[in-house]
Amino acid sequence: MLVIKIGGGAAIGERGFNHFARDLAALDQPAIIVHGGNAELSQLSRDLGRPPRMVTSASGRVTRYTDAATMDAMLMAYCGKVNKRLVSALQTAGVNAVGLSAIDGKIARGRRKPVLRGTEDGKTRVYRDDHAGTLEAVDTRLLRLLLEAAYLPVLTPPAFGDDGVPINVDGDKLALELAIALGADGLLFFSDTPGLLADRADETTLIRELDASRPEAALAIASGRMIVKVEAALGAIERGVGRVIFADGRVEQPIRRALAGNGTTVVARAEPVSA
Repeated sequence: MLVIKIGGGAAIGERGFNHFARDLAALDQPAIIVHGGNAELSQLSRDLGRPPRMVTSASGRVTRYTDAATMDAMLMAYCGKVNKRLVSALQTAGVNAVGLSAIDGKIARGRRKPVLRGTEDGKTRVYRDDHAGTLEAVDTRLLRLLLEAAYLPVLTPPAFGDDGVPINVDGDKLALELAIALGADGLLFFSDTPGLLADRADETTLIRELDASRPEAALAIASGRMIVKVEAALGAIERGVGRVIFADGRVEQPIRRALAGNGTTVVARAEPVSA
């Protein structure tokens, strides 16, 4: 069993979906896809006259401010366009895919954060109407039913909030919790880079291995959005997922290439991190 997280960057797009679809058609083990839709949501927000608002926390992490209108746009972009384009690509390749949000069947539940504090455009602000939240539980019953019936689930945030309101949860953490709950052999993160880079601006600085037994050193390498991904990877290894790989989602045969060692593999042994 593989849990495959496809990032929502613009560089992957529908062409990338076709590459994933052909790879999955040839895959000889069950899989679940979790996907993002960040680029599509940002573009839709701009088209609707509500440009994305990004908030930087005290720890330096950048998150999207998700008010009610942004959540409506997220439902359209993530659960609508991106999810159905990916399902369509899979069906065309002969994979019997089913598109879902994490709200369906309460696959993922979380708690909405009452207050968001951070810096936006250099100014410190407090937000009390944010629709982002913390993932608290996953329920795999619906996913297992689909897998047993030979369907491939294609899952996306948002999750079901404790007050009945959809909440924006991190897709990497969602993939992590599903991988653990399903006892996955592997968790693969695909984005618009060859893997984890020592220098984000230089794709030749690929880090081939990341030592999970040295979490502080591993996190020191990461920056920006990769911090959350590395945290998820370390948590997956610690909680029993067989292997975790960061790989390039822009190439042909992305899954096969990742499983063959192209990318960054997170290992559970104490060895120096190699670049």
